[in-house]
Amino acid sequence: MRLRLGLPSGSLQEATLALFRKAGWNISLQGRSYFPSVDDDELECVLLRAQEIPRYVADGVLDAGLSGKDWIMENRAEVVEVADLAYSKNTSRPIRVVIAVAQDSDIQQVKDLEGKRIATEVVQLTRDFLAQHGVQAHVEYSWGATEAKVPELVDAIVDLTETGSSLRANKLRIVDTILVSTTRLMANPRAWEDAWKRAKIENLSLLLLGALRADAKVGLKMNVPDGALDQVLALLPAMKQPTVSGLMNSGWKAVETIVDEHVVRRLIPDLKRAGAEDIIEYPLNKVIP
Repeated sequence: MRLRLGLPSGSLQEATLALFRKAGWNISLQGRSYFPSVDDDELECVLLRAQEIPRYVADGVLDAGLSGKDWIMENRAEVVEVADLAYSKNTSRPIRVVIAVAQDSDIQQVKDLEGKRIATEVVQLTRDFLAQHGVQAHVEYSWGATEAKVPELVDAIVDLTETGSSLRANKLRIVDTILVSTTRLMANPRAWEDAWKRAKIENLSLLLLGALRADAKVGLKMNVPDGALDQVLALLPAMKQPTVSGLMNSGWKAVETIVDEHVVRRLIPDLKRAGAEDIIEYPLNKVIP
């Protein structure tokens, strides 16, 4: 038996393949094929646009897939959201779906969009948001280059942004945020009821989440003389408590812990001054709580 899994092509493709590699699956592309090979006989992968994956999962063409919460909502797809995978093209930040206008536009809030023209890829999301605010506007599908359409062709756009740099480069200003979206591992409801497929999807979820947790953490090992142990332990954060073990026939302890990577540049000099020696920093592939 195989699980048919939809993976996003385009902007999320490389980040997705890198995440799977860290989780333990090597997925390799062959030319322009949309059916990459994977070193798991129980998986069949298909590369599709993220916009389409929720629909194919909901319809049962795919057993499971990865796409943004925004595209699940845009497709009004009835799927089982198995895991929230907080990664995107460039960062671990969530994607925001925002309403943007020209910097010098008179539009300051959602109600000012009454009767205006809006271009977007997420037509249903936009219409639903406007309806919630009692605003009637013309919402049209944008086939691309959405930022360039303001203000000559449309009054506003609804677009996806990760850092906001593209909007700023096009001299656009954010009026409101419709949705904060992250990538989701989703399952077809019928596949989720199948015991074998559900177990496979849950295994995927466990290891992908483990790889994401490990992404911002590193391991630290060090040797510490008994006289400095309390001082070193007072400096160390840990997921629970640092591991301390005795070195044979010596007055030293081996100490190991997991820490956030961003604190290491401050922490290691402090540990050294406190008496730690032989400090080793190493990367992690997965963290499974």
